[in-house]
Amino acid sequence: MILNVSELFRSIQGESSFVGYPCAFVRLAGCNLRCRYCDTSYAQTAGENMSLESILERIQNYGTNLVEITGGEPLLQQETPILANALIERGHQVLVETNGTQDISVLPEKVVTIMDIKCPSSGESHNTRWENIWKLKPTDEVKFVISDRHDYEWARGIIRENFGNKKVKVLISTVFGEIPSRNVVAWLLEDKLPVRFQLQIHKYIWPHETRGV
Repeated sequence: MILNVSELFRSIQGESSFVGYPCAFVRLAGCNLRCRYCDTSYAQTAGENMSLESILERIQNYGTNLVEITGGEPLLQQETPILANALIERGHQVLVETNGTQDISVLPEKVVTIMDIKCPSSGESHNTRWENIWKLKPTDEVKFVISDRHDYEWARGIIRENFGNKKVKVLISTVFGEIPSRNVVAWLLEDKLPVRFQLQIHKYIWPHETRGV
């Protein structure tokens, strides 16, 4: 079985509720979106074809329990659920970060799905697969990346409508360098939204365009 891989690396988890933990990353190549502020545009195009066995061997050598499969958009490759299941069978905790445009129900039950709901400033919010919201498990997470006040108000409406009583972690962060974090934090506190604010800490540890971190 072959997957098209943009990069494999070991770092720390830079966001989500797993932030700060050592993590191995499998960044799969190919994406169906072209977000305005994309920070991994190199993963939009074809990468290196690798066998499942080669990927699993590399992950094993990294020596980390936590593994994230990301992209690009990992669910464009039909082999992704098989990779996730193989990692789970080897005792790994597996996260899959998806842009929310593909059916997340294909993933194994034990996967923690991190679904990115694209805000209007991304230019891709109209492509969201909204029925995915009802397929999220209590262990899954949803994130919104905010660029301006309009993004925030749009996300706030979706959160209030869909996540008030749904036991899913909701994360809000900012587009790096576009809006002061304190602005978004002030809005969250004013509106009493039951969400977790996060910074992409890897962009503060390393230059924000650094690959493999």
